[in-house]
Amino acid sequence: MDPMWYRSELERLLSDSPITDPGVVEGVEGLLVAGEYSLAFDTICSWLYEDGISVSSSYYGRLVGMSEEMGSEGLVRKIQSLVVQ
Repeated sequence: MDPMWYRSELERLLSDSPITDPGVVEGVEGLLVAGEYSLAFDTICSWLYEDGISVSSSYYGRLVGMSEEMGSEGLVRKIQSLVVQ
């Protein structure tokens, strides 16, 4: 997959995420600029899970899709408990 596709998809996931901590947002943006896409995705997912931030089922579906592309399905499974209908 084209690296720019990963970056643009991750930017959209970050933009649409319920994460509001400016430090986390800036950190993920920095990882994207550096081309550290896996680490950026891990940071988004870890932050959601560790802070117990609720996500919509459609957003969760997008996370699952990205995790399948990146080979990190286990990371996203934990977030399933945070999905609100």
